[in-house]
Amino acid sequence: MPSVEMSAAIERFRARRRERAGQPPVPLDRAREAFAPAGEIHPVPTDVRVTPVDAGGVPAYWLDPPGVAADRVLLFVHGGGFGRGSLRSHGELAARLGRAAGTRVLFAEYRLAPEHPFPAAAEDVRTVWRWLVGAAGVSAGSVALCGDSAGAGLIVGLLARLRDAARHPADPAGAARAAAAVLLSPHVDLTSSGASMVEEVGDDPLFTPAMIRGIAADYLRGADPTDPLASPLFADLHGLPPLLILVGSAELLFSDAQRLANAARDAGVDATLTIGAGLPHAYPLLLGTPEAAAATDEIAAFVRAHLG
Repeated sequence: MPSVEMSAAIERFRARRRERAGQPPVPLDRAREAFAPAGEIHPVPTDVRVTPVDAGGVPAYWLDPPGVAADRVLLFVHGGGFGRGSLRSHGELAARLGRAAGTRVLFAEYRLAPEHPFPAAAEDVRTVWRWLVGAAGVSAGSVALCGDSAGAGLIVGLLARLRDAARHPADPAGAARAAAAVLLSPHVDLTSSGASMVEEVGDDPLFTPAMIRGIAADYLRGADPTDPLASPLFADLHGLPPLLILVGSAELLFSDAQRLANAARDAGVDATLTIGAGLPHAYPLLLGTPEAAAATDEIAAFVRAHLG
């Protein structure tokens, strides 16, 4: 059962959705500026050093909490339905996880839809990876990846591409395998075919099926939703690194996480699925709740275990 703090956050999400029902769509630039997946903006803590960097042509930021290991990196890929999200909306979570895991964080700012539809975001994430383990000189085995929602889906797509590239390793940076990946409420099926898209309609405080389908349509812009790069649930998952998947049971994407975990295990991947009973989408973002604190500890332990 959700904590008192989590229950209050869920009710705020419900109230916000009721207030917006029937209102005209907010212009995209305003929607991006106001985007607050945690319900409010939590800034990056002031003791975290933030350094902009050009990651092979993709804007990114180094986040360095005090005392973290310089040779271990958490590559963070934000969510936001492929069309929203930035350091402003997700920087606190990324920095919190880096601090807890004892790693630097590289925060990627990939191109956003609909101006830059599929596969722009996927290409940018691959470019950032190649820069990190190439020009930046970081060992792939010293890197874990983490992302929420759309960002988690982009990570799974990247991992499958890296596995494929390893079979023809003409480009070592493009084929190197990460140590592990953490996926928060992954959006990995842009066909929206999961059972929870129907079963959790009454419980999800954030999304409706129409909203989820609209997110996919804006990103795909006519591309095939079953393309494994767009919907990595349909990818060959053999040979992927260990995965930690966290999802709330009260979200429309619940089935995405369940099916991804099952498919990964069937492919021989070490996949751990943590289900937050009654919790909403990407609940580790909800700073100040016991559930987010517990998730932070779980993620940090997983990353530390796989980075050594």
